Amino acid sequence: MLRFIVRRLIQVVPTLLLLSILLFAWLRSLPGGPAAALLGDKATPEKIAQLNTVLGLDQPVPVQYFRFLGRALTGDFGNSLITGEPVTTEIARALPATIELAMAALLLAVVLGIPLGYVAARYRGRPLDTTTVIATLVGVAVPVFFLGYLLKQFFAVDLGWFPPSGRQAVDIDATHVTGFAVLDGLVTREFDASWDALVHLVLPAVALATIPLAVIVRITRASVLDVMGSDFVRTANSKGLAPRTVRERHVLRNALLPVSTTIGLQTGLLLAGAVLTEKVFVWGGLGTLLAQAIERRDYPRLQAVVLLGALVYVIVNLLVDLSYAVIDPRVRVR
Repeated sequence: MLRFIVRRLIQVVPTLLLLSILLFAWLRSLPGGPAAALLGDKATPEKIAQLNTVLGLDQPVPVQYFRFLGRALTGDFGNSLITGEPVTTEIARALPATIELAMAALLLAVVLGIPLGYVAARYRGRPLDTTTVIATLVGVAVPVFFLGYLLKQFFAVDLGWFPPSGRQAVDIDATHVTGFAVLDGLVTREFDASWDALVHLVLPAVALATIPLAVIVRITRASVLDVMGSDFVRTANSKGLAPRTVRERHVLRNALLPVSTTIGLQTGLLLAGAVLTEKVFVWGGLGTLLAQAIERRDYPRLQAVVLLGALVYVIVNLLVDLSYAVIDPRVRVR
């Protein structure tokens, strides 16, 4: 197992290196540039050339890349072209907000998705199963930003049950320790601040969780149906095992392998969905940084955020592979 973990970690290096090359080349091929975006209406060819010289963008692309790579290996991704702050500082400030939102959405999707998928498979062809399948189709089809605006209008504006935007109310004087608003309130025993952060988290988490929830339900349902038709399940039933034992030890456990893969993939996709969700709910996380970087051609910030997303995706897939050994002992033997 240790050899497997080390081998997968080594594979991260060429993956990130190749991604950095593709990302660097793609950004430099885009029309316009950061200089034109920064200067706005005042942009002239002379000013753009002067600013490119200041930013080092007049150098050959290979020279720019190796300069970027050398700094990145030391953890220095440069300064944002928008704010002038170090990109690592901006990411450290915004990352807890995105992790908090993504983990809340993932928890909601997993806690609801696996039981719903199992129940739908168990009562296949009945009204509950049909309703679940239709609901998952709607969940996948509705765009995240559109659902976010609907939730915001109905539950925040019309009913007033939840706040419409932000992570905490402006009149909450909370002490920030970790950057995770809910956790900070619990750590500092400021329970009002923690509850306020939790209330603010509900609507964006529900909006972001919709597509992963629908996908997990459908994969769980299909996997359970496939396992229920297997020979070993029929053998377990013919031996007179209790139905609960058959469901928990033979059906559900074997059905979780493709589900765990799906959960890992959805975890990576949550970062992409967070861009639109954070935009709707003014969340202020990595999605907001990424959106601003794309709009303003902020190369250092864009490169750092995308590479961080790739690193998270690779690590999540490693954790999924390790979960196989926990779920299925045959993987440990191989």
